[in-house]
Amino acid sequence: MKVRQAMHAGVDWCAPDTPLSEIARIMRDDDIGAVPIGENDRLIGMVTDRDIVCRGFANGRDPNSLTARDVMTEGIVYCMEEASLEDAIHLMENKQIRRMPVINDKKRMTGMLSLGDLSHAAGRELTGELAEAVSAHH
Repeated sequence: MKVRQAMHAGVDWCAPDTPLSEIARIMRDDDIGAVPIGENDRLIGMVTDRDIVCRGFANGRDPNSLTARDVMTEGIVYCMEEASLEDAIHLMENKQIRRMPVINDKKRMTGMLSLGDLSHAAGRELTGELAEAVSAHH
């Protein structure tokens, strides 16, 4: 099976100057845990719910003054639509990530692949290995 068959299609991204409160609202309204951040038509980072808590609130900063750039994780790990699910799972295991942007051959983001998506599309053994790898203490 290919990544494009398992991914969640139609993902939007936000600019780095997007207020953190707006990122949090998007997460709540769309029931998601990560928002890709883009600038000049390129993905530059990702804001996760964990980033908001650990880099925003836990550092004692005023969350109302923060933007996506202030808390985002830089260095995007992504996969291609045409990659096999097994390759995507191994990449997610190695990088210990639960969500990954998916791009097409034109380098345009077309979706997100999450642990939840994989649990519906891949076998239990592969999904279980991934869940164990990304949940390991690091």
